[in-house]
Amino acid sequence: MLAIYKEMELEIPAGVTVEINARIITIKGPRGELKKDLRHIALDLRLVKGPKGDKIKFIVWHAGRRHAACLRTAQAIVNNMIKGVTLGYQYKMRAVYNHFPINLILAPDGKSLEIRNFLGEKRVRHVKMAEGVVIKDDKNQKDQVLVEGVRTFLLTRTTSSSCRRALPASTT
Repeated sequence: MLAIYKEMELEIPAGVTVEINARIITIKGPRGELKKDLRHIALDLRLVKGPKGDKIKFIVWHAGRRHAACLRTAQAIVNNMIKGVTLGYQYKMRAVYNHFPINLILAPDGKSLEIRNFLGEKRVRHVKMAEGVVIKDDKNQKDQVLVEGVRTFLLTRTTSSSCRRALPASTT
């Protein structure tokens, strides 16, 4: 069944500025600036100024069930952007081993990682961090590194690629 009008709202916290221009949304906060193109989603984005604070309104017209689900997706994307520019994201990665101790060697600038002695191999694996992603050593836990960034997409892609590069190539 079609819904003629469906909307969702997202409050903008203090210290964050939002600009919307033709479904391209720019969010600026204390940790930086993020920009996202939402033109692939058929919805209206409006910036609503109110007495209690500003809000972003996501609106869909004549939407079926799947089209209406785009509202929640767009709201989650923008909410993750707001969290990124205010708090940031941090992933913890730990080198787990039983027999061959894995060595994680970090670059001094935090832009790359070397993985040595993985499964006793002599091959050295080099992992470059994505732009805006920094890796540093965790002082509280042995063989653990902290990967920090503002964008969840780049952070998850970087951590998964470092894990993927650590695995040996399949022989099939």
